[in-house]
Amino acid sequence: MELIGIQGLRLCHGLCGLFVIPQNTKEVDNADVCDSALVSNLPPSAFRSSSLLSSSHAPGFAKLNKREGAGGWSPLTSDRYQWLEVDLGERTKITAVATQGRYGSSDWLTSYLLMFSDTGHNWKQYRQEDSIGSFPGNSNADSVVQYKLQQPAIARFLRLIPLDWNPNGRIGLRLETYGCPYTSDVVSLDSSSSLVYRLSPRRRRTSREVVSLAFKTLRNSGILLHAEGPGGLSLSLELERGKLLLLLRRGRSSSSEPRRLASLGSLLDDQHWHHVAVERRSSHLNLTVDKHTERVQIPAEFNHWDIEQLSVGVLSKRNFHGCLENLLYNGLNLIELAKHKDHQVTVMGNVTFSCAESVSVSVTFPGSQSFLQLPGAMASTSEGVSVGFQFRTWNKAGLLLTFGLPQQGGVVWLCLSEARLRLQIHKSGRLLLELSTGSGLNDGQWHFIELNYRQGRLTVTVDKEEGGAAHASLSFPVAIENHLFFGGCPAEDDRQQCRNPFNIFQGCMRLLTLNNQNVDLIMVQQKQLGNYSNLQIDMCGIIDRCSPSRCEHGGRCSQSWTVFHCNCSDGGYSGATCHSSVYEQSCEAYKHNGNTSGHFYIDVDGSGPIKPQLVYCNMTEGNTWMVIEHNNTEPTRIKPSPGGKQHSVYFDYSTEEEQLLAVISQSEHCEQELSYQCRKSRLLNTPEGSPFSWWLGGPGTGHLQTYWGGAQPGSQQCACGLQGDCVDPQHYCNCDADRLEWTEDSGLLTHKESLPIRSLVLGDIQRPGSEAAYMVGPLRCHGDKNFWNAAFFDRETSYLHFPTFHGELSAEISFLFKTTASSGVFLENLGIKDFIRLELSSSTQVVFSFDVGNGPLEVHVESNVPLNDNRWHRVRAERNVKEASLRLDELPAATQEAPADGHFHLQLNSQLFIGGTASRQKGFRGCIRSLQLNGVTLDLEERAKITPGVRPGCPGHCSSYGSLCQNRGRCVERASGFHCDCGLSAFTGVFCHTEVSASFKSETSVSYTFKEPYELSRNSSALPSSIYSDMTLRGENISLSFRTNQSPALLFYVSSYYREYLALLINKHDKLEVRYKLDSSREAEVLRSRVRSLTNGQLHTVTIRRLTHSVSVQIDQNAREDFNLTSDGEFNAIKSLLLGKVYDSGELDPDLARLASLGFTGCLSVVRFNSISPLKAALLHPDTSPVVINGPLVQSNCGTSASANPYAAENTNHLSGVIAVVIFVIVTGLAITARFLYRRKETYRNQEVKGVKQEDSQDFPFNNQTDPQNASSENPKEHFF
Repeated sequence: MELIGIQGLRLCHGLCGLFVIPQNTKEVDNADVCDSALVSNLPPSAFRSSSLLSSSHAPGFAKLNKREGAGGWSPLTSDRYQWLEVDLGERTKITAVATQGRYGSSDWLTSYLLMFSDTGHNWKQYRQEDSIGSFPGNSNADSVVQYKLQQPAIARFLRLIPLDWNPNGRIGLRLETYGCPYTSDVVSLDSSSSLVYRLSPRRRRTSREVVSLAFKTLRNSGILLHAEGPGGLSLSLELERGKLLLLLRRGRSSSSEPRRLASLGSLLDDQHWHHVAVERRSSHLNLTVDKHTERVQIPAEFNHWDIEQLSVGVLSKRNFHGCLENLLYNGLNLIELAKHKDHQVTVMGNVTFSCAESVSVSVTFPGSQSFLQLPGAMASTSEGVSVGFQFRTWNKAGLLLTFGLPQQGGVVWLCLSEARLRLQIHKSGRLLLELSTGSGLNDGQWHFIELNYRQGRLTVTVDKEEGGAAHASLSFPVAIENHLFFGGCPAEDDRQQCRNPFNIFQGCMRLLTLNNQNVDLIMVQQKQLGNYSNLQIDMCGIIDRCSPSRCEHGGRCSQSWTVFHCNCSDGGYSGATCHSSVYEQSCEAYKHNGNTSGHFYIDVDGSGPIKPQLVYCNMTEGNTWMVIEHNNTEPTRIKPSPGGKQHSVYFDYSTEEEQLLAVISQSEHCEQELSYQCRKSRLLNTPEGSPFSWWLGGPGTGHLQTYWGGAQPGSQQCACGLQGDCVDPQHYCNCDADRLEWTEDSGLLTHKESLPIRSLVLGDIQRPGSEAAYMVGPLRCHGDKNFWNAAFFDRETSYLHFPTFHGELSAEISFLFKTTASSGVFLENLGIKDFIRLELSSSTQVVFSFDVGNGPLEVHVESNVPLNDNRWHRVRAERNVKEASLRLDELPAATQEAPADGHFHLQLNSQLFIGGTASRQKGFRGCIRSLQLNGVTLDLEERAKITPGVRPGCPGHCSSYGSLCQNRGRCVERASGFHCDCGLSAFTGVFCHTEVSASFKSETSVSYTFKEPYELSRNSSALPSSIYSDMTLRGENISLSFRTNQSPALLFYVSSYYREYLALLINKHDKLEVRYKLDSSREAEVLRSRVRSLTNGQLHTVTIRRLTHSVSVQIDQNAREDFNLTSDGEFNAIKSLLLGKVYDSGELDPDLARLASLGFTGCLSVVRFNSISPLKAALLHPDTSPVVINGPLVQSNCGTSASANPYAAENTNHLSGVIAVVIFVIVTGLAITARFLYRRKETYRNQEVKGVKQEDSQDFPFNNQTDPQNASSENPKEHFF
């Protein structure tokens, strides 16, 4: 014979924990050992069963390793309604159960359920830690399979219910249970009894106090425990709707309005023992109900509060009614003191030191085939019909009761619908009556239902006086034709006695009465009354899946009988358990989604405990700044206060403490401006060395700092002291010179450990004549150390390893990768049997696989583009108790639901491997970046520095993010990220997306000079006749937007040293004209567009392209118009470009001169002439560009780029997605001419000159060459471009 034991089945999921133990193995003696055999010495009378095959198969033969009788118990029929019950004689601590098949047979169980009870009624199913209800059985008739209970059970009765058995045999069983005697002190209280324990006033105070007890009750409300102290302060534990509340009261009266400190537990009115402990530790309490503990912060007045009196069963209208066990105060057994009539304990009312329990038999309807059938004659008499019962459920809908009427085709349905009670009477398919009453009946509480028909009046009542009732007078009698059906209908009902057009009922019922007589459900169980299917009789199997709630981050939990649901709305989190943040973790991340400056919610730790915060992201500069405001960022003047004390200022930031510190820690750089303007008000330096002023900064309330902005920590200096340029060399701050003139000390604080500034103390403000002002700027941080933390894996056998990942209930993994390989494992962590793995399985598929004990599961996402394109791709995987999900880039998430009653704890114990596996096979080759596990970033770079085959960092971001640079902006690589060079764009901004627009008055003029003649001839041997050769154009690309009401108007004019010109204007008919004069000896050629109404005040966009003689014009979205020039196709020696009024119009044609003198009134935007943006040069770089501005030029917005950030808080309620594209993009997809031929007219027609590449940078001036390829040998002057 062998004994197969399962040590803590959950650890190995019933597979790897099987082991063989010789039968004569002896346990080592130990005082704590609780594994004595409990069944082997019991008499046959201690065994009961649902049935027996014969007297030799009686339950009394079901003892482990015994061969009496037929070698074990077998029931008459083998089905799931059979059970074997053992009476241990008294309440016993049970630690293990062992099963064996019937000796010498093919009869054994392969799985079963365990039930426990104190009374032989009201059974409670034993569930493992993961809520697994079934236990593994045997694989043959002889071996013993033992299961050690994760939590010992305390019970007198044990019942085993077979679920599955050998398909080639029948149910056969021998069993043993192991444990030890259990002793306890019990007291029973009714609504008029109590125990009061008065503590000795001379007792020694302790820093830790503990009250513990166990209770059982059938009532869902009542005051369980009340602790009173001095000053009328008290704490109480109260049952309310089956939950245990910890309440604080001020005042002696128990009716005073309490303050709820905590709520824990659920369904505590199930007449089973529940264990409660309250532990007080200085400023907090630990409340434990059964296995769940909640830490509670208590008010400050309780810090020195002492318990004077403990009351159990407080005398009030809401007194506790039930049993208590092992009531202990700091280890002192109060029930034992009461038994011995100790003077400190007062017993009031009817108190008995045993647990008197009323027998209440419940029945559970667990599934679709559940129903209970009873004879209709029991409820129907000549006087009428009367049916009553109680039910509890989580479902909003389900059939409670139905029966047929004697009239042909008549039927009554009593059901739940939208958590209300609804009664319908149908006849011949027609609705005769409908009544509805009650609400919220799916709250898991017991609700009492009565249906009565007397003398033509039908009444349906819910919860008697507390609920509601519905009445109707009927013109037809109500009687029960044959049977009553509760909960559902038989699957096979040939006579159609029961029809159920509604949902099935899943829940519990009890206290069934027919004609005011109780229904004996035990007789039903024994097949002596009625009929049933798929019921669990003598137990209520309801489970509260929301206690404790698996919904994270404040998600609201709701449930049905089989599943729970988390409502994550408005919390900033998503997923089945509200685990994943919908926000990015930094401004840097928002920028790389394509967002521009604005307010955004930042979740610095992702799925971690820190809440999202609203910050301003400034993305207009080279760095992406996160700006956190406080309550006083403006300059503040301090008035003199003679004889006054120091002036103190405190700063409150717009984010909470943990958010603030996380931002500072995560950022690469933080700074805060600190400024002090003074007049006869000293700052830091004093003769005795003690500063007049100081500030506090850093975590919490901050640490004392005696240096000022721009100086080093601990220096007691200002910026001028560090630079050596203070107004008085004898001091290290300008203000310390103590002069009558206004001066200033200001600078940036950049030491992260000292930020943010919490408070400021200014001391030298009380003297006559002292004046000062201070300013503390917002906290500004840039750089996300987590976002760019990356490692490069250059071979398949390389990997990084980290400590075991602990994601037992929720595991979220997110990262970015790029690779040229077609497969490889990103991440792997193993347990004894559990595992979790993420891998690139092919060039287009990512797979998330795991096992938590229910067998391996996979979630995969297929991409329609290759993933080995060396671009960054984002992976987000999450596994929780409800489901697993996988997201790849912006593709729809793939999900896999978890089993409703399966294992859900993920137990891992190996190292976490990144970029490879423990076997060093199928490793990943490429880059992994920003790897986060449950919101915590793994430092890949630091670990890569010491790991062969792995390199820290991973350059090359423009391949992924270059498309964010718009309007001919050029992506430039950085070590951490990229930036857009807008040098060749008429736009500006972080993505070259911001229009450059200006309002023009009639006198406004902008002139851009291409090149002076002397600049061309400098350092050149060219003849004077050749100085214009490189300014000859054979084509132009022109684009601009405008808005005006002026007609006619000149928009754009380009002049030439040869009296040639190009003009763009609106004529008196509100149409566009393009005038080309490319031969000074001929009249200008006029190209007129057919598009009308261009002066309607709306924004219009014009694009003009010329290549020698061919010209195309497009206005807005209208069709392109093509023209041909008859003159020479060269525009020679271009001189300048003018916008607005032309002041020097002497060389213009007379009619054009008149128009040019009028100027332009309106708005011009994104003006571009080939590679030159004259309006951008005038507005952004007027001092370093070859521009001349006359008249008012005001930067404005013509309305070409009203973009929206879907993440920005001011633009949307639900902040998700990526930035909207610019509404109207100008000059997209311009055809790039291979080269322009620059030829001097006639003599130098064959000469070609190419220009210089230009950058939008303060280091590179604007260049007036029109073709940015090669530099001229004439070393031309450069201008900011």
